[in-house]
Amino acid sequence: MAAAVMITSCSTGKSVSKSAKPITKSGIIHLEDDSVFLNSHIGISVFDPITREFIYRHQDDKYFVPASNTKIFSCYAGMKLLGKNLPGMFYVDMDTAIVLVPTGDPTFLHKDYPDQPVADFIRMLDKKTYMDPAPWNDNALGRGWSWDDYSAYYMAERSPFPIYGNVVRWYQVKSKKENPTTPADTVDTFIYSDPELDGPVDFGKPGFGFRVERKPAANAFTIYEGRERNADTDVPFITNGIKTAVALVQDSLHKVIIPIEADSKVQYKGVPEVIYSRPVDSMLKPMMHRSDNFFAEQTLLMAGQALNGKLSTPSAVESITSNLLGGIPDKPAWADGSGLSRFNLFTPRDFIWVLDKMKNEFSWERITHIFATGGEGTLRTYVADSGRLYAKTGTLTGVMALSGFVVTKRNKVLVFSILVNNHKQPTVNIRNRMSDFLHSIIDNY
Repeated sequence: MAAAVMITSCSTGKSVSKSAKPITKSGIIHLEDDSVFLNSHIGISVFDPITREFIYRHQDDKYFVPASNTKIFSCYAGMKLLGKNLPGMFYVDMDTAIVLVPTGDPTFLHKDYPDQPVADFIRMLDKKTYMDPAPWNDNALGRGWSWDDYSAYYMAERSPFPIYGNVVRWYQVKSKKENPTTPADTVDTFIYSDPELDGPVDFGKPGFGFRVERKPAANAFTIYEGRERNADTDVPFITNGIKTAVALVQDSLHKVIIPIEADSKVQYKGVPEVIYSRPVDSMLKPMMHRSDNFFAEQTLLMAGQALNGKLSTPSAVESITSNLLGGIPDKPAWADGSGLSRFNLFTPRDFIWVLDKMKNEFSWERITHIFATGGEGTLRTYVADSGRLYAKTGTLTGVMALSGFVVTKRNKVLVFSILVNNHKQPTVNIRNRMSDFLHSIIDNY
């Protein structure tokens, strides 16, 4: 009864003072007692948003590294602050020139989006075109990111004017040998990139799989030919603020954009107009379904810009925390938008709080469109839970997390968060136990 007495208000906020023993029905698995979690740290919270009671709690006031569960907070900020349509570019039209002001929109010339309103607008400009990067006040790589992952596809740089997802896609295509018995008939290998970047390219020793690596401080690439007939790989490029992007715009759209430097004599004033690129949820859905780190980082930047006019992760976190997260049970250490940083620290009941807030403020239809369900995206292994589970996964070495919503067999929608840190188990073991626990909740509530 203790847990029920503690929650007497209509909020999941500061009325919760400490963790309680699980108050559960028979048949509910006590996940924290499972041998799989021996020597690891685990926090669990399950909340009924109708009765306003926690039905299961274990160390839900303790801080954990949440990995990509951090994207839930970025997603909430994007849903709350970015409106219905994504601002793709601001611009000021002067007598003799146009000044573009970037918004951080990650979908510009992104391969997933054939429709490109901002690119169409830039193509049609018939005046001298400048870009003011003044809103940008951040680093390309996040605080606490793994430095040696700079060349990995999942660690694209943050920037004020993203283009092509801030990655270059490399392709390997091998021709077919038409006459296998003819020695002179060889197999030709073609390797090319999209987009094409200025910079040196070297070839390393061929291996089993096709791969491309970038040097740490330059857009210089080493290609390792693989045995595949057809293969491709994404490698982040160095953005140099807006410099790489404006160079690629000149190549791709045949339009010269001149960056306004700090000491430039170009002056402009006036209320900027906005070009919208696409519906916000068309970005948030892939961000959550495939756990897109780049989209999450840019979403947090854009949400912060909506509040304070700056493209800065620390400023975004400060503004969002002050304006949207009043009453959160435990103030988080929030370092980035994606969860790549191990400096992120949240409690399970923090996720309960924001998910409950999301459910109260947005339609269930919108939430279940943005969040993956069983069999989709990062929940593809939870095939049996289609329509029962809407959640976000999180994985780093030694970290697994799963937070979201479950729909029970009695059609109750419950909010849950499971955060596991410092484990040394195969991820499949952790995932299976989480699934068993959620099924016991689904079956008994």
